[in-house]
Amino acid sequence: MRIGIIGLGMASAPHVAALRVLGNRVEVAAAFSPSPERRAAFERAHGLPMATSLEAILDDPSIPAVLILTPPSTHLDLVRRASAAGKHILLEKPLEIDGGRSRDLVEAAERADVRLGVVLQNRFRPSIEEAARLLMDGALGEVVSVSVRLSNWRPQGYYDEAGRGTRARDGGGVLLTQGIHTLDAMIALVGLPEEVAGFAATSRAHRMETEDVAHAAMRFASGALGAVSVTTAAFPGFPDAIDLFGTSGSLRVDSSGVDVFLADGRQWRTEDGTTGTGTGSDPMAFSSQNHERLLADFLDSIAEARSPRVSGREALKVHALIDAILTSSEASGAPTRVRG
Repeated sequence: MRIGIIGLGMASAPHVAALRVLGNRVEVAAAFSPSPERRAAFERAHGLPMATSLEAILDDPSIPAVLILTPPSTHLDLVRRASAAGKHILLEKPLEIDGGRSRDLVEAAERADVRLGVVLQNRFRPSIEEAARLLMDGALGEVVSVSVRLSNWRPQGYYDEAGRGTRARDGGGVLLTQGIHTLDAMIALVGLPEEVAGFAATSRAHRMETEDVAHAAMRFASGALGAVSVTTAAFPGFPDAIDLFGTSGSLRVDSSGVDVFLADGRQWRTEDGTTGTGTGSDPMAFSSQNHERLLADFLDSIAEARSPRVSGREALKVHALIDAILTSSEASGAPTRVRG
């Protein structure tokens, strides 16, 4: 399948690596950035064919799908244009800068009947998939407590890039840019909470417009309670973790695997087999293996005429949770319904 790449910034590196691994299934037909300097640098680095205009990709009938890797504030317009051109779309997270624009984006793809996949690659971790199987089989019994922790470090230079961490370009800070991955993985395991009470703030560790630390309490329809802690102010950066405690056992999913402890005495650890976490000063210091799995599923979804595992509609769930946490914070921590 011939595919076009739109956006050649930092996020493109793991995608290019994944595309190379899957080279027997997919070919980069053209890559585009509005910046001639970025196009030249990308061509030198990767030796891939370039396009000098967006239209060169969207108007090419031999390219049935595009990868959109541009800043969040550009996503709605690009998805509308790609959908109108009949292109299937793999979109870098987040969907857009706010809930309304995100819903408009998803509906545009649905009206055009094109596949829309979202790059929330943590769902493809073997550890997340194993945890999901254990929960489906009832191995943990009834889940009573859920905990999500993301402790990243980003130096000030990361936020000094024009637009980084602003509402206008990125839509938010740590929740929408980093925490979205771990929160989405939690949703894949236990679903959305019904209600949250949260606080978000800009700490003294950074000069930026939006939040670099957020904490929230969660209440699920089942009666389970949970907690969220996300930050980019945790020097030098630590592995993320999801803890699930049930009536028959517990598990912890971290950046490299899953530890399982069952009440019948069985316990084991399964490694993901991936390298790097991206938790420290280099946000791209991780392997492309989960991107490979996500890309393979996207290609399968086109071939099989089905939704990708992480569809646009599915990605709206994590946006609903993040919106509820920020709404609660703006209301001094008042409990807020999650409208997924």
